[in-house]
Amino acid sequence: MAYSDFSLAKVKKSFDLRLDETQNLFVDTKPVTPSETLRTILIDYIPLATAISTEKARSEFLIAPILAEVRRLLNNKISLFSGNEFNVDATQGLQGFCDYIISNSQEQLFISAPVMFIFEAKKEDIIGGLGQCVAAMIAAQLFNQNQGNEVGRIYGSVTSGTNWKFLFLEGTTVYIDLTEYYIKEVDKILGILLQPFQPVLTAV
Repeated sequence: MAYSDFSLAKVKKSFDLRLDETQNLFVDTKPVTPSETLRTILIDYIPLATAISTEKARSEFLIAPILAEVRRLLNNKISLFSGNEFNVDATQGLQGFCDYIISNSQEQLFISAPVMFIFEAKKEDIIGGLGQCVAAMIAAQLFNQNQGNEVGRIYGSVTSGTNWKFLFLEGTTVYIDLTEYYIKEVDKILGILLQPFQPVLTAV
């Protein structure tokens, strides 16, 4: 069993979670202006990725450039992992590959302080991807506790590249944002992706 085997209903039952889907979680989050480089990339690649319409194209042309922009905005003081295994507890199914992991550490050789997970929506099914995202967030919560680096809130997102759904985990409650953001709102998406790193952002 792995992250990809979890549906939202299954992860809720397996880990006795409470789901809150009633709030616009990031309504007060300030947009962050993207660089001209990212603007140009998206102008060029949104039509291309949409036309190719494969998960690989959306990942390479849309998701990765946005996450790289987050790292740049934080002066490379975080680490970004793509397609890495994150095995925490096989007995609970908390193992497998994650599309993207952002760690609140500059250590790039291994995952040390995971705080955000981004999963690609398979066949553009964002709701269908929430279960594996939540499972990985629970794994991060456990991993950080075991490392003596407990984090109060673990963030996640499921995205098709053009549409982004955000959520976070606090204790045993998963908060799932009511709003789904389109890539044309990239400034708002960047603002949300920067949420876990406000202390780092302040220091930059």
